[in-house]
Amino acid sequence: MEKDMQQVLQKAEVLIEALPYIQRFNRKIIVVKYGGSAMSNEELQKNVIKDVTLLKLVGFKPIIVHGGGKEISRWVGKVGKEAEFVNGLRVTDEETMEIAEMVLNKVNKSLVTMVQELGVRAAGISGKDGGLLRVDKKYADGQDIGFVGDIREVDAKILYDLLENDFLPIVAPIGMDDSYHTYNINADDAACAIAKAVGADKLVFLTDIEGLYRDVNDRDSFISRLTASEAEELIGSGLIGGGMLPKLNNCTSAIRSGVSRVHILDGRVPHCLLLEIFTKKGIGTAIIADDDNLALGIRRDRFCEEN
Repeated sequence: MEKDMQQVLQKAEVLIEALPYIQRFNRKIIVVKYGGSAMSNEELQKNVIKDVTLLKLVGFKPIIVHGGGKEISRWVGKVGKEAEFVNGLRVTDEETMEIAEMVLNKVNKSLVTMVQELGVRAAGISGKDGGLLRVDKKYADGQDIGFVGDIREVDAKILYDLLENDFLPIVAPIGMDDSYHTYNINADDAACAIAKAVGADKLVFLTDIEGLYRDVNDRDSFISRLTASEAEELIGSGLIGGGMLPKLNNCTSAIRSGVSRVHILDGRVPHCLLLEIFTKKGIGTAIIADDDNLALGIRRDRFCEEN
């Protein structure tokens, strides 16, 4: 009996710890970029959707921007084509664009179904709907890589309308140019552009890594908190490379454009979203504005230094 009571009290303490965060972010917009391994594992997928749905139910205004790269590559292989990338960007000819749009729409509606099974109304759209994402053709170091879009403009009206009518928007990263041609968009870029356009309080990247390290070979160099200026210093140091470099550039760009906080989380960790947002310690890396006073007792670390 005493053990059962202790477990109940521990659950109550968890809820009380979350209270100030719920109060602070009530009615605030949070953009969640969802991709990576968390999308290919059914259990992790359900956990992510449960987390976002809970955020909606406790007063947040979440928007999901999802990828689908692994699934696109699988379907490209099915038609006898080989996936090709230049600087991390998928070379997208007309046939590949058709496959990408088909796959992303399929993923989109699957996520809508999962959210609605949990009792929350969701609306799945792409960047083509309502002229949400207008793009120019993107080049990779001057190389033509096909129908890959560089976001020029975000018309967020459709997102505001959906949020106002109590829907959870789920966005597939597809856009159109001025000639109404369809383009594939990097999901990180889409999430960052949308977060800036709607003035999101938080932008969260669910990734396949724990967060940022000053030295990827040193597990003790984990960075739990850093300012946008510190992030820019880290980028300039040359210590960050590979796929994390454009992601970190997106993070600092979002902060400079008014997004309060950007989080890089390991989407393979069950309920990582709730752990980062509703607990003091968190589990990933948070990039914050230079003048963030870190209210609510959240501890400020400079890179990996501990008090």
